[in-house]
Amino acid sequence: MLDNPSNNTMTTNSKWMLRNPFDFIILPVASRFGEKSKEVERFLKFVVVGVFGALVDFGTVYLLQATLFPPTDPEGNRLVLNVTIATSIAFAAAVANNYIWNRFWTYPDARGRSARRQLALFTFISLIGWLGRTLWINAAYHPIGIAMMPLALPLIHVFRPGYVPTVSGDDKLGTMIAQLIGVVVVMFWNFFANRYWTYNDVKRRQEP
Repeated sequence: MLDNPSNNTMTTNSKWMLRNPFDFIILPVASRFGEKSKEVERFLKFVVVGVFGALVDFGTVYLLQATLFPPTDPEGNRLVLNVTIATSIAFAAAVANNYIWNRFWTYPDARGRSARRQLALFTFISLIGWLGRTLWINAAYHPIGIAMMPLALPLIHVFRPGYVPTVSGDDKLGTMIAQLIGVVVVMFWNFFANRYWTYNDVKRRQEP
């Protein structure tokens, strides 16, 4: 007796599928969208992966700016190259994190391409997002930091009483805020570009 092809496919997909506690929240929510439930599930998973990728991203930037790549020198001169290096390293770490989770959790049924080809496409799309994000951060972090420091100062004083704003502090704050805006915009770019290019071999509808 021949095996049912759909059962074979399900077995192959489940072999690569990761499970985590978020499935217990995402799957019931996605199921409410009928024929679009599978796409909603993928988007919600992509968002969750993006949130954890953002934590990697921001955490790496914070550590690098506090150690190896400060945004200003001891005299207070701005070091734009350091900002670019710190945010780029953080971006690469986040891309690696996101690729692994998206391949094995968000799109476990995307097996029409080799892992190497998927990684190449995923990286290319991410690089486009990185370029746009980097140009935005470099142009915006300094004015954003100057504008937002007076608003953020009361909150900073809760944790660091007596803190006096500096050029370096302004630029660190501005980098984080500019990066946050960039992360949100790039998240949507990455989802739709990857969905319709890197993972375009997956089905659009929930299997019956």
